[in-house]
Amino acid sequence: MEPKPLLARLMPAWLAVTAVFVSAGGVAQPAPVRETKGVEISHVESLDLTPWAQDAKGRQLRIRKLVIQPGGVIGVHSHDDRPDASYLVQGELTEYREGGYVKRRPGDTVHTAGKNVTHWVANEGNVAAVLIVVDVFKPQ
Repeated sequence: MEPKPLLARLMPAWLAVTAVFVSAGGVAQPAPVRETKGVEISHVESLDLTPWAQDAKGRQLRIRKLVIQPGGVIGVHSHDDRPDASYLVQGELTEYREGGYVKRRPGDTVHTAGKNVTHWVANEGNVAAVLIVVDVFKPQ
């Protein structure tokens, strides 16, 4: 008997793999859920973006996860050109601004920062702090 060409020998395997993908793709997706339930929304912080409205072109919205080790510091900086909001997931941080400081714990919105905010943040604790930061910035 003459050997089958390679394509003929591989065709059954190819058809089986294709059938798996087609059938997986054919699984019915549930209808969109219209009502929100089982969700708790914590304290909401907001920041008016009007001061940056005339300068919005080219700005981007980004979200970052910062891990600040014990003894770590986010150096002094201004938010005149970069409004942001931060949420502390883990650890403790101290936010220093002119005139004082605030200790933050997990679940705290560390700050919303806009025009006329200059500050620095330090991890004076014994465990790494995890901070989620969302800001509106202009790429350099």
